Amino acid sequence: MKITYRGDYALKAVLDLAIHYGEELVTIHEMARRIDAPVKFLEQVLTDLKKGGFVESRRGKVGGFLLAKAPDKITVGDVVRFIEGPIEPIACVRHEYTACRDVYKCVFRKVWQDVSAATSGVIDHVTFEELAAKIHKGPLTYCI
Repeated sequence: MKITYRGDYALKAVLDLAIHYGEELVTIHEMARRIDAPVKFLEQVLTDLKKGGFVESRRGKVGGFLLAKAPDKITVGDVVRFIEGPIEPIACVRHEYTACRDVYKCVFRKVWQDVSAATSGVIDHVTFEELAAKIHKGPLTYCI
């Protein structure tokens, strides 16, 4: 799995909207400033996220963006797969793969299946609600 700039900005955009979930709409300029993204590129990313059902937009003077679903219903894996495609490190990991005649006796296939399962085990269980909560907590303070 490789995360491109598009994927990175998509993840940051969804996180920004999760942080502001239930508040006013987020403008693209505010978001671009906070996540350090070029506005034109962010427009494309948000258009993709809208097509994927992750965000909604409102037009007008007080328009902007908001999450289409609650942040606890969106995982990192959902966004990564939608923007970047399959997370498997190699195509033969998929059960329906038939392009290689050695697929069932290949010693590496199990390794790549384990890598895929471990990656999925992490990104499919981290919600944007959890990530936003970490941001809301702020820096840790220790007192004696």
